[in-house]
Amino acid sequence: MERSIVHMDLDTFFVSCERLLDSRLNGKPILIGGTSDRGVVASCSYEARTFGVHSAMPMRMARQLCPEAIVLRGNSGIYTKYSQLVTDVVKESVPLYEKTSVDEFYIDLTGMDQFFGCHQLASELRQRIIKETGLPISFGLSVNKTVSKIATGEAKPNNEIKVNKGTEKPFLSPLSVKKTPMVGEVTYQSLCDLGIKKIKTIQEIPMEMLARVFGKSGISIWKKANGIDNSPVVQYRERKSISTERTFERDTTDIAKLKSILIAMAENLVYQLRQRNKLTSCITFKIRYSDFQTYTTQKRIPYNSADHKIIPVIKDLYKKLYKRRMLVRMIGIKFSHLVEGGFQIDMFDDNEKIIKLYQAMDKMRERYGYKAVIRARGMDTKTIARFDPFNNKTPPLLPNQRS
Repeated sequence: MERSIVHMDLDTFFVSCERLLDSRLNGKPILIGGTSDRGVVASCSYEARTFGVHSAMPMRMARQLCPEAIVLRGNSGIYTKYSQLVTDVVKESVPLYEKTSVDEFYIDLTGMDQFFGCHQLASELRQRIIKETGLPISFGLSVNKTVSKIATGEAKPNNEIKVNKGTEKPFLSPLSVKKTPMVGEVTYQSLCDLGIKKIKTIQEIPMEMLARVFGKSGISIWKKANGIDNSPVVQYRERKSISTERTFERDTTDIAKLKSILIAMAENLVYQLRQRNKLTSCITFKIRYSDFQTYTTQKRIPYNSADHKIIPVIKDLYKKLYKRRMLVRMIGIKFSHLVEGGFQIDMFDDNEKIIKLYQAMDKMRERYGYKAVIRARGMDTKTIARFDPFNNKTPPLLPNQRS
């Protein structure tokens, strides 16, 4: 059976949400992100892009390129609300969908052509989203994820493209290699150094040649350039919360020990959020004393996945709750009201240096284990959580951390 895969992407999502709230922003260059010179652009309008502005650019540079731009800090709560509205429409309309970020979806319509016609169904869904949410959205339809995603990029703004089976290579060939998924700035420059600027050139090169230069990623790039992608649409399931607890072998009143373990637990749990591209808006702290009396308290926060925003909240909850001065048997942390995050940390507030710091820390943890980088306060903690809160697998430890 011929596959029918749709990729839908909300156009300049953050900007579109702001324009729904204030129509005076329509048609004007908009920058959303950290408003200080050290901030970073989280999103920008098409009007701003004509000046060379793009997301993840330092705000200072963006202002220099487009001095007339209106700069907004952004509101992650508003964006989450509209993202959920779109998700609800998609969920009601299709049998299988995968939500990959706050503004992006893959939809598997395989087999639906015998009932409605896949293109017609996708087009009607797009019009329903526009009508019910007021947000512009584009889509690409083809036989796989890669071609559909590239087609969406070509369809923007606020349009749709269908790539018929057998026409994938001709559709891709005149496009820049930069539009190939997996080709970032570094890979793009390397390809340009080899004289490869169009996808057509990759299609004409033997796969083995790219593999010799780029390794396994070269094989993936060659397949994508040739419109080959068998990856499935994975059923989307929203995880509502994650948590971790620590029950002590011996009940304790050691304040320094409690705070050390608490911070280490919090740091690990926040890292798990970023690994899975999640944001939390509700933090709960739990404590159980030696007499088995258990107390909990919680606080709502703007959606976030940054240590320096979440850990202080957890410390405040601990101070608020730990008043009995009794032996403590267990402490626990829970993050709830989780949503997909299109950005790893709060780009509306943090500067470029902080963003790069978190990215570097997370890369170190992915390579060497989650305790490869940890705050000094938590260094004496041998174990943090028995299980990875997302998949129940024991987190990796470095050799000198195993007890």
